[in-house]
Amino acid sequence: MSVILEVEHVTTYRYAREVTFGTHRVAFHPRAAHDIRVLYADLTASPHCRQHWIHDVFSNSVAVVEPLVPADTLSFTARFAIEHLGVKNQELPVDPSAENYPFEYTYDDRLNLAGFLALQYPDDAAAVRDWVAGFMPQRGTIHTRDVLSNINQFIRTDFTYATRDAMGTQSPAQTLALRSGTCRDFALLMMEAARGLGMAARFVSGYIYDPALDDESADGLEVVGQGVQSVDVGGGTLGSGATHAWLHVYLPGAGWVPFDPTNTLFGGTDLIRVAFTRTPEQAAPVSGGWTGAPGDYLGMEVSVNVRRRLPAIAGTPTLG
Repeated sequence: MSVILEVEHVTTYRYAREVTFGTHRVAFHPRAAHDIRVLYADLTASPHCRQHWIHDVFSNSVAVVEPLVPADTLSFTARFAIEHLGVKNQELPVDPSAENYPFEYTYDDRLNLAGFLALQYPDDAAAVRDWVAGFMPQRGTIHTRDVLSNINQFIRTDFTYATRDAMGTQSPAQTLALRSGTCRDFALLMMEAARGLGMAARFVSGYIYDPALDDESADGLEVVGQGVQSVDVGGGTLGSGATHAWLHVYLPGAGWVPFDPTNTLFGGTDLIRVAFTRTPEQAAPVSGGWTGAPGDYLGMEVSVNVRRRLPAIAGTPTLG
């Protein structure tokens, strides 16, 4: 059964006085495919600006925004609606050659996946390998899906989710040592674990919908609370919500299969993808610069709302 979700994401930067802004790159546009249909998408920015859209190296839709006047506030507001068509990723058949681990990609697959096979943190490889050894049989084979499902589940049950205002993402060794992290930290840890096992993995940034937090509103929408979002994206965020992060692992036959170790999800209709990247750093929702005194920057505020349309009014018209 399909589900229609609406997202509003507002990011606001504040300064003590008017400053000038360089070009910003903004990645808020959802990625459409056979399982997700984009019904509408809009990005507005203040102060007055020019904007155009490009596809980045990963084919993500990125807005290039050029603010034209100085200001003491820079704001980006993204609104979009998608229809999740209910594809069940865990039921997609894996090629017989990859059903059991270990397996090897074909020569062509290795060429095409090369950027997603290389470790981002090779110095942490031994620590991650020792940790993953607990999920592997002492002898014989194990179903490939079981390896990944075990890692996904173990992070959820044995690690503590904790919001963090500091910029960046913890290294896998840090997350293992602390046994806690944000959604970005958990996605990176599982990504490096999969790559260490010879499987291609990529970082995914987007949003998450939590039906348990629905609150029916007067305008016929179910307004989702902010409790399940990470607040670490971009660094120093204020407010109660931000983007979410997970990963994809490439399995021959099934293709890119989603895993969300923060919530033990395997795809479905709760994850709304915006960007695929090789590393977490490449998935920043907003990047750009400004010119002014060092003390002019006052901070950033982020607000995210995810809404599910009720069936009675699910006939949202498409644009384009």
